[in-house]
Amino acid sequence: MNDLILFLIVAFITVIIGTIAGFGTSIILLPIALLFVDFKTALVLVAITHLSGNAGATTFFRHGLDKGLFLLFGIPSVILTIIGAYLVIYVPQNILQIILGIFLSIFSVYSLINPDFKVSASKNKTILGGGLSGFLQGLIGVGGPLRGAFLISYNLDKFKYIATLAAIAVIVDATRIPVYLLDNLLEPQFYFYIPPLIIISIVGSYAGKMIVNKIPQRTLKKFVLVGISLASVLLIYGGLKLVMR
Repeated sequence: MNDLILFLIVAFITVIIGTIAGFGTSIILLPIALLFVDFKTALVLVAITHLSGNAGATTFFRHGLDKGLFLLFGIPSVILTIIGAYLVIYVPQNILQIILGIFLSIFSVYSLINPDFKVSASKNKTILGGGLSGFLQGLIGVGGPLRGAFLISYNLDKFKYIATLAAIAVIVDATRIPVYLLDNLLEPQFYFYIPPLIIISIVGSYAGKMIVNKIPQRTLKKFVLVGISLASVLLIYGGLKLVMR
């Protein structure tokens, strides 16, 4: 029971961070969850937390949702998420984590040094970003930093950025979680974690919204880029740790 309470507290904090940055719940919570459970169980529990938090954020920021961007980014995300989720039991995650970490590290540092850097939101780039982030979300449980990197470079309004990211994350999670459950990645003794995780995730997303309302646009972008940088370090560290086992 103490483990559950500690896990819920950490999940609550990570959902708040994830709501503000548009990502971060998985990248922070997954390594911590591995202190309590095995990788496959952690993958499912973190996915449920991620889904619940983003469902809350989608609701609370719904007026900022860019429906066109959501569809263009979200459809390839869903398709590639399914493929990635099915490959979980076959593909080693360590190398992918390291490669993703290096890419995000370079992107975040460059963007912080050049604050006016932005990418034109072309159709091809959006489809590529959606597909790649969805694939990685299904395969290693972490696609948010890459989604955030693509969308923050479009220089979107903060409410549009968070609402669109959250909505995409919801459909991606709703796609991969059934695959995980069909593959029996979550054992029955962990089912009782699910209801409290859903509740604290929704509350955490609301708390995040209250904070976002007070953060200036430029400050939020810096926060996101710093978050991407930290996420890249965690990914590289996690990948190297798996290699050295």
